[in-house]
Amino acid sequence: MELVEVFKALSNETRFMILQWLKNPEKNFPKPQHGDIHEDGVCVSDIHKKVGLSQSTVSLYLSMLQNAGLIKAKRLGQFTYYKRDEENIKKITELLSKEL
Repeated sequence: MELVEVFKALSNETRFMILQWLKNPEKNFPKPQHGDIHEDGVCVSDIHKKVGLSQSTVSLYLSMLQNAGLIKAKRLGQFTYYKRDEENIKKITELLSKEL
């Protein structure tokens, strides 16, 4: 896990907001038509609608958050769902307190 990648991912306000929204998905996104919002995560299309940027930009942002270890993806049918990787976020927090 590279802290530089975490800082890069969080240095953009929209990516930071996505991570914050995913902390309380039931408050920030509509109820999913399929699956469980806590178990499966939030559909990429719902994230895209909330962000209001192009689909390619949102996909890039989600990829950066995933590569930094902040979120994880789950494919269900034709859609991809995202949720926070709480275990990894805890490790990142511990690493930050050790390194800084």
